[in-house]
Amino acid sequence: MSMDKEGEPGGKSSLVIADVRAVDDLKKLGYEQELARSRGLPHILFMTLAIMAVPYGLGVPLATSLVSGGPASMFWGLILVSILSLFVALSLGEIASKYPTSAGAYYWCYRLAPPRHRLLISYITGWLTVTGDWMVSLSVTFGTAQLLVAGINIYHPEWEATAWQTYLIFLGVLIITSIFCIFGNRYLPMIDILSAYWIAVGLVVMLVCLSVEAKAGRHSAEFAFTHFDTSFSGWAPGWAFFIGLFPAGYTYSAIGMTTSMAEEVHNPSINLPRAIVWSVPIGCLMGIVFYLPITFTLPDTGVLLDVASGQPIAVMYTMIMGSNGGGFGMWFIIFGVGIFCAISINCAASRATWSFARDKAIPFYSTFAKVDSRFSELPLNAFLLCIAVEALLGLLYLGSSAAFNAFVGVEVMCLGASYAIPVIVLLAGGRKGVAGAPYPLGRWGWFVNVMAVLWVALEMVLFSMPAALPVDKSTMNYASVVFVGFAVISAAWYMISGRFHYRGPPGAQDGDTSDAEVTYVKA
Repeated sequence: MSMDKEGEPGGKSSLVIADVRAVDDLKKLGYEQELARSRGLPHILFMTLAIMAVPYGLGVPLATSLVSGGPASMFWGLILVSILSLFVALSLGEIASKYPTSAGAYYWCYRLAPPRHRLLISYITGWLTVTGDWMVSLSVTFGTAQLLVAGINIYHPEWEATAWQTYLIFLGVLIITSIFCIFGNRYLPMIDILSAYWIAVGLVVMLVCLSVEAKAGRHSAEFAFTHFDTSFSGWAPGWAFFIGLFPAGYTYSAIGMTTSMAEEVHNPSINLPRAIVWSVPIGCLMGIVFYLPITFTLPDTGVLLDVASGQPIAVMYTMIMGSNGGGFGMWFIIFGVGIFCAISINCAASRATWSFARDKAIPFYSTFAKVDSRFSELPLNAFLLCIAVEALLGLLYLGSSAAFNAFVGVEVMCLGASYAIPVIVLLAGGRKGVAGAPYPLGRWGWFVNVMAVLWVALEMVLFSMPAALPVDKSTMNYASVVFVGFAVISAAWYMISGRFHYRGPPGAQDGDTSDAEVTYVKA
């Protein structure tokens, strides 16, 4: 079958037909087409991989893996989390194929929940989605700034960045990536492709260089795959292993963010779920390539955990490569992945914010629901809101790193909950809500959905725990407190204001489009 430059079947004529049908489907779901459809399957898949940012997602929280067991926790934890995340991806993909709109999870909840409860469930889910998107964007952008500090320390190990210096570096990263998102909006699909190549080539380079140099020593296959040391953890071995799942869980936490790009994707009923689902095995393969040279050449764990910046990856690479230049080269690959991820993840967060504002769920919604044609149909105000929220929350770092980490850590819980709620509602309705979905799970639907919910529930418990014992006020994990606070505030705001403005998706308040059939072009 012939493929056009957008990766769609049948050439440009099929692409035009797919777009016409997508616009018609969007009207059936209650919305008008406002954004430009510029992403084919390769673009949305590469964007998902850019947001996943495997080398960054696994590398930046490397200390957690080292504390929680080391090589065995890294390698087998990645495999386990990849399998469990596939259940989540399949569940999201099926629902997204039925309702391909940028509104995402909160729209799905409105469609699937009983009429009596759907407004409140949809509203809370929407706020969990938007909050999770803001927090994960903050996490990536600030983490990239901290990674830059770690890179500087390769050549200047005596320099220890103060809180305000780190914050200013964060603002610099935020501004630079925002410029790409705003003025390069029409080129973002190409940037996502460039990101995929950067990650793929970078992983190969790291695999070869680290394996060849190994200046800190080499380990046996037994060590690389089975060495499990919890002496730095304080937790019981079994629980320590589960705590060590955080880096892989963090990597896959934003797997559903690309649903907010649905209205910019060609043939979204097929291409969007494919991108979400395919990203998991591809991400797992990338993670294996990333971890293997590390587990075979890992330096002394105690030295790595003693790094003042709390970012051992730059020091680890320098020790393995045996020189500052070699370590900097490996570090630069991870830093580049972080920059690409920050661009893609802020882009996706802005779409989710814009969509929620479009449905009158955000204060000053009329302002944030606008689309600016000067920047290739960019929801500029919604994007600027995301950036402003990140900049303001970043100020917490100046007062308390523990408070800041709580806000950053809550993103896994918020996004996980926003994924689980529509799946729970779907199960409660006997899975009737996805009848006729273009990307069906068939007889496996119940099993896949239940496994997805169970994994998210376990994930929320695990990642609210401190990484190590004993715990003091500076090392305590306050993410669960922040999560409950966000949920309570969203429910309270609904009672105070939301119920007077938010009426659900337009054209759907009376359920008049609940049975609308979505069409698609088969590949």
